[in-house]
Amino acid sequence: MKLLLDTQVYLWYLQDSPRLTLLARGHILNAQSVVVSAASIWEAAIKVGTGKLEVDPLDLIAGVEGSGFTHLPVTAHHGAAVAALPPLHRDPFDRLLVAQSVCESARLLTADTQLARYPADILMA
Repeated sequence: MKLLLDTQVYLWYLQDSPRLTLLARGHILNAQSVVVSAASIWEAAIKVGTGKLEVDPLDLIAGVEGSGFTHLPVTAHHGAAVAALPPLHRDPFDRLLVAQSVCESARLLTADTQLARYPADILMA
C-alpha cells in the first residue's frame, strides 16, 4: 500500500506526538511506501510565515528523507484533478492532497474527519 500523509499527520509523526494514534503509526510502519506532498511543505511554510507554526521548513524537507519517506511533487494532473472533487471541504491544501491520493492510487492518512466524505481511499489517523 502507498500511503500519503496529510500535513498534520506528517508533523505529528516528526514530533513523535501522542496525538498520532497507534493505529496510524501502524499504517505508516506497514505501508509499502510513504509519501509526503510538496503541498504539505508549502502549507507548513505558509503557517510559519503567519506565525501559526514554529518549525523550520527545511527541517520538514529533511524529515522526509530522514524518515525513509518519498517526496511527492505537485503536478499539473494533480491540480486538474481537484476540479473533479465535490465541494465538501474548503481548504485548498486538503483538496489537493485528496486529488493526489486519487491520482497516485495512494491511501490518504488524515485526522480530518471531513476528508473521509470524499470518494477516495482515506484512512483516519
